[in-house]
Amino acid sequence: MTTVSKAAKPAARAAGRRPRAAAPRSAATAAKPVMPAVSSHWADQVHPMLVEAGIRQVGLVPDAGHSRLIQLCEADRSMRIVRLTTEEEGVGLLAGAWLGGEKGVLLMQSSGVGNCINMLSLPVAASMPLLILVTMRGDHGEFNAAQVPMGDSTQAVLEAVGVLVKRADSAADVPEMVSSGLRLAFNTFRPVAVLIGQRVSGAKDFRKLTKPTGDINE
Repeated sequence: MTTVSKAAKPAARAAGRRPRAAAPRSAATAAKPVMPAVSSHWADQVHPMLVEAGIRQVGLVPDAGHSRLIQLCEADRSMRIVRLTTEEEGVGLLAGAWLGGEKGVLLMQSSGVGNCINMLSLPVAASMPLLILVTMRGDHGEFNAAQVPMGDSTQAVLEAVGVLVKRADSAADVPEMVSSGLRLAFNTFRPVAVLIGQRVSGAKDFRKLTKPTGDINE
């Protein structure tokens, strides 16, 4: 007679049981699809455009309005990021890149446009392509009075020195304007600026920027 130990009996009984059928899910649970996370930030559409266009160098003065695009470019090993001490350096940087067979893009805030006016004579006179993406200040709910004069005159100043200007005042318009700017700059060999209105990034709040724990590097 075969003896079954006490420890083996529960396992034997469990092995002989029929598995229970899974409880049916409710109709609402069963019908609910699992959707992938989708980013709605304009930079997530602009970065692939830059890659497809062959952009290899990115000159920039760090700016909160460009922060998402900067992060994407930094993570892209096909791109070389060059942090500038002043915006006009980027004009010379990308002129040299073009002469060396590479394309680039220049990122800045509208307050930096005034620093570039004399240097912009280089791509205008030499018929060199240059794409500048400019995040605007001083044009929508601005708290800083010092940002208003340059913000209010950015487009007029750029056009006065021969730069073609496109403008996007909604996040949905930014990718289209950047795509247009890329084609204009590199197909017609001229400087093009895309102005990204302050409504896209939102007006800054002085009260938030003055909090001790806040990030004031904006």
